[in-house]
Amino acid sequence: MTCLERRCSMNPIYVVLIAIAIIALIFVVWYISTSNKLNILVVKVDESLSGIDIALTKRYDVLTKMIDVVKAYSKHEKETLFEVIKLRDNMSLKEKSNVNHAMDENLKKINIIAENYPELKSSENYQTLQQSIADVEEHLQAARRLYNSNVSLYNQQLVTFPTSVVAKNKGMTKKDFFEIDEIKRNDVKIEL
Repeated sequence: MTCLERRCSMNPIYVVLIAIAIIALIFVVWYISTSNKLNILVVKVDESLSGIDIALTKRYDVLTKMIDVVKAYSKHEKETLFEVIKLRDNMSLKEKSNVNHAMDENLKKINIIAENYPELKSSENYQTLQQSIADVEEHLQAARRLYNSNVSLYNQQLVTFPTSVVAKNKGMTKKDFFEIDEIKRNDVKIEL
């Protein structure tokens, strides 16, 4: 005789314990899945921040080369050109934004000096470097857009229930956007 034929019944305590175990298992799987999703978003934000670092480094390198070209034409104006800004690892987002602003200011100084030397502006090296700066600026803007997009997705997850519970439990906080002030955007003019 089978259990159905004997009208066997399970003890209600076992039913409750099995239900609790299933609910606990579902919660653990959900928590791990949500935690992994948040970790992936953190990695994406960090990867895109490294894209900004690369763009700032390229920009710095091109500006340094441009300074060398300008120095050859204006030896007496070296102090006007540039205080060298060294990009360091582990700079905060605010420091990176400040470095970006300082490079904008130095680029303006270089362009002012170049105005005084028409032969410099017409030199092939200078024009090549101006094009390189335009390319680097485009790369920096693309890196900034990607970073800000990833930060937006991450921040949205932090405020969305129930993911916010996991994020709070892990001590995750909102990330800042990499912003360029409107004034800074309008000030930089690259003449080709």
